[in-house]
Amino acid sequence: MQTGREFFIHGLNDIYDAEQQLVEALGELEQDSSNGQLKKAFGTHRAQTEKQVQRLDQVFEILGESPEDTECHGIRGIIQEKKSFQEEDPSPDLVDVFNVGGGIKTEQYEIAEYESLIDLARELGENKIVKLLGQTLKEEQATLKKMEQFEKKIKPEQMGAEEEEGTRSRRSRRAA
Repeated sequence: MQTGREFFIHGLNDIYDAEQQLVEALGELEQDSSNGQLKKAFGTHRAQTEKQVQRLDQVFEILGESPEDTECHGIRGIIQEKKSFQEEDPSPDLVDVFNVGGGIKTEQYEIAEYESLIDLARELGENKIVKLLGQTLKEEQATLKKMEQFEKKIKPEQMGAEEEEGTRSRRSRRAA
């Protein structure tokens, strides 16, 4: 990789893979969420992400390029965190809390990626691409706001209950 254009295409390939990974992951999040509104939000975002992949296909077309097979390690890591968490057999309410947190991390990652790509597209004079990527950026920002609203609403049912019981037991033993 020697030029800004090559670097830009590298970034496009990375986010292209990220979006493709997310289509699958959002389907899984939709299935394992117990909160109906959250389930619906993940389903809606999955459909939106499929459109974002199509938009990236348009970007590659404009550039006269084809997406290359690459792996977005950032998104892969967030997905792997989810798989590791599931192995701990969490309660359904904790799954929802974790899914919202993972959604927020993912949106922040995507926003940073799209902002960088838009800056590069501007530098390369690719105004049509700036517009396409800008549309996706706005969608990602709106999704982040939705996830942040869920973060305020969805809390673990047993927040700190085990710790409180343990503290009470230690206090009882000290008093005896």
